[in-house]
Amino acid sequence: MQNFEINSNQIDKIDKISTEEKSFRIKNLELFKAVGFPHKRLEDWKFSDFRNIIDKNFEELNTKKVSSVVNKIDLLKDFEHNYILLVNGKLHSSNFDHEEKNKVKINSFDKSIDYKINKNPLVCLNHALAEGGYSLEVEKNYKLKKVIVIYNLFTKDIKNNILNNKNKIKVNENSELHIIELTINESKSKFINNVYESIILKKNSKVKNLVIQSNKSNGFFHKFSKSKLSFNSDYSNFIFSSGLKFNKIDIECDLIEENSKCNILSALCLNKEEHQEIKTLINHLAPNCKSNQKIKNILNGESKGVYQGKIYVKDIAQKTDAYQLSKALLLKENAEFNSKPELEIYADDVKCSHGSSSGNIDQESLHYLMTRGLTREDSIKLLIKGFLNDIIEFIKNPSIKKFIETKLENQINGY
Repeated sequence: MQNFEINSNQIDKIDKISTEEKSFRIKNLELFKAVGFPHKRLEDWKFSDFRNIIDKNFEELNTKKVSSVVNKIDLLKDFEHNYILLVNGKLHSSNFDHEEKNKVKINSFDKSIDYKINKNPLVCLNHALAEGGYSLEVEKNYKLKKVIVIYNLFTKDIKNNILNNKNKIKVNENSELHIIELTINESKSKFINNVYESIILKKNSKVKNLVIQSNKSNGFFHKFSKSKLSFNSDYSNFIFSSGLKFNKIDIECDLIEENSKCNILSALCLNKEEHQEIKTLINHLAPNCKSNQKIKNILNGESKGVYQGKIYVKDIAQKTDAYQLSKALLLKENAEFNSKPELEIYADDVKCSHGSSSGNIDQESLHYLMTRGLTREDSIKLLIKGFLNDIIEFIKNPSIKKFIETKLENQINGY
């Protein structure tokens, strides 16, 4: 766009970077400038023309630094938890009073970059300009006693900013970590949050990650999440991120050693002109691994839901068990759902399947509920809850499950 210009002088302003890192950042800046914001001519963005979306919603954009000062935040009272507080993407504070503190390390992102080029222009932009974020590591043989809530707070003064942040999570051998990412947006203005996330699971480790919003937002969110799973590790990602103006979550999961497991589960309720895409690439690179993807969308108003999911099975990845399903419930005729499931298989002893479906509320079920005394509106809400319920059932902790159910009900009601 005409009112957005960046140059290498902005990289010069970043503190304490090595010559190698500076070169890497400049290279990525050049790659981004060569393409610009991603557009529909790029295969990965064919359903989410980000360049067009930005042009329609922003008259200007900037990468100016924003304040990370905050006076107070109301912590959740629903269950005991540890917490990490991010303010405009930067690590503000943390508390691990429920844990053995020498077993959990939390720092600002340490700039230990994986020096690999990515074809996604927004990843290139992140690699060029990222400053904020956090690095979290769990030591060997330690299972956290309480969940970590990551309060992702955006303050009132953000307007027309692009925030580029990097996060890294490493869970060492025989350890376990549960996370809830809770986005809280105080800004009434439009902004872009562009995140690069790295997740590393070592042997016999386990991570559960839940993503949810506290309120509606005019923010435009993009996250690229790269995870690597070692022997017998188990990674689950629950996505409940409704209420955002725009959101694209790009997930790449490498099952690099035997018996690793990956679950991507989503229940989304989109309204008005909200646009959300989940894109996944599950790489089965070793034998005897499992992946399960189930994506569900409720689409109202003129909202747009997108799911692009690919399962790749390498020739040595025998005994792979991979499942992928996307479903959408369209409540209004102007709502739109696009699905692109893919399988690329080079092993012959595998069990892989994918499916996709979309449709309207079942009129017979609706009529049945209304004949039992429910209003039409309450009947629709009950059918929506039933449609999404099998995603909720994967959450085993009763307190967290109740918390998610309450948040999801707020989303169903449009906040």
